[in-house]
Amino acid sequence: MSLAVERGEWVSIVGHTGSGKSTLAQHLNVLLIPQSGAVEIDGVAVDQRAKNLRELRRKVGLVFQYPEQQFFAETVREEIAFAPSNWGVKGSELDECVNEAVMSSGLDPSLLDSNPFALSGGQRRRVALASVIAMRPDYLVLDEPTAGLDAAGIRELTQLMTKIRGEGLGVVQVTHDLQSALAHSDRILVLENGSGVTYGDAESVAAYLLDNPVQGLVIPPLVKFIVGLRERGLDLPLTSGVGRIVDSLEESRRCGS
Repeated sequence: MSLAVERGEWVSIVGHTGSGKSTLAQHLNVLLIPQSGAVEIDGVAVDQRAKNLRELRRKVGLVFQYPEQQFFAETVREEIAFAPSNWGVKGSELDECVNEAVMSSGLDPSLLDSNPFALSGGQRRRVALASVIAMRPDYLVLDEPTAGLDAAGIRELTQLMTKIRGEGLGVVQVTHDLQSALAHSDRILVLENGSGVTYGDAESVAAYLLDNPVQGLVIPPLVKFIVGLRERGLDLPLTSGVGRIVDSLEESRRCGS
C-alpha cells in the first residue's frame, strides 16, 4: 500500500475487519515500526535507528477506537493535561493548552472535573480527542471515530473533524463506513487483506468499487441511487451527490421532517 497525507487534508482508510486498517494507523503514529517498506513523517524516516521517535509521535496524534482504552486519569482535566505536561509544559502555558484543546474538541468545559469513565460515549470521544489535540500535533489519526455513536453523535463528530481540518491539521479517518468516507474525504485508501487495492479521490474510488467489489465493503445505497439517476441521463457526480444528499438528510433530521 502507498499513501500520502498533507496538512489540511482529510484522508480515509477503509476496509473490512482484519484488512489492516488499525495496523496501518499505528504505523502512522510510530506505535509500530515498519519491518519493511518506508514510513516518513514530514520527510523524516521512521526506523529502529531513529533517535527522534518521541518527537515524531508528537507530530501524529492517535485517537483509539475505544476512548476508554487511553484513559487513566481521575479527571478530564488531568487526562487532557497529561500529554503536554509530559513534554515539560507547565503553569499558565499548560492551562492554555488544556483550554485550547477543550475548545477545539467541542468539549463542555463544565466536564473538566468529571471522571472521564463516567461520561457518555460521545463525551468520552471528545475527551480522547482533546487529550491528543493538547499535544498540538500536525496530523490526527482517528481509528473508527464514529463507532458506537448515534446519528447525532456522528454528525457532531463529522463537523468537528471538518473544523479540525480547516485549522490546518491533516486528518486520517480509519473507518468501515464507506458512505462517510465518500461524502467527506479528499482521498480514500481501500484495503483488502493487508494490501491497498485503490487510492484516489472519492469519485474515482467510488467508480472503482462499483466495478470491483471488495470483500466486506458495502456500496452505500445513496451511491447506487445516484448511479441509477446517471443511467437515466442526469449528470450527477457520484460523491458530491452523496455529500449533498447526506447533508440534506441531516438537515431534515434536525428540522424534524
